[in-house]
Amino acid sequence: MSVDFFNTTCKEAEINNTTFGICDNQDGTKAFTDIENKEKWIASVSNKNGITIAFTPIDNCLQIFKPKTNDLESTCDGMLTFTDNIYLVELKRQRTSGWIPDAIGQLKNTIKLITESQDISHIKYKKAYACNKKHPSFKAIDNELSKKFFTETNGFRLDINSEINIK
Repeated sequence: MSVDFFNTTCKEAEINNTTFGICDNQDGTKAFTDIENKEKWIASVSNKNGITIAFTPIDNCLQIFKPKTNDLESTCDGMLTFTDNIYLVELKRQRTSGWIPDAIGQLKNTIKLITESQDISHIKYKKAYACNKKHPSFKAIDNELSKKFFTETNGFRLDINSEINIK
């Protein structure tokens, strides 16, 4: 079954605020953007140029089933799209050490599902963010892990950071 990730009722109204957050109540509801309640933000978006951005929740909004089953695919929480950019975002609120491989797995599976459903070769900048409110500061990514992710995902750059900078 083909899913259109870019034209869906899940997509929020476009936003051009210079700062906003991406939230997930982690209660089975979809992720969402917020401009007021910074305590709820898991990822903070810095949009200094006021670029118009669309946020599309994926997990708990797009129903994507594994082939020939009633089991849902594991997907990231959402994506930011603007001009010729796509930023996939996985939001975590965990102290445990295993959150990074889990987030990377969800991001990779979402990328696989998107590329199986749609041609995204026209998109110039592709990033995947693993964000954790309990580990907000930048974590250096091993070069080998970064290269492997880039190769396995056909050009997505991995960033483990709760600050998303729009350029």
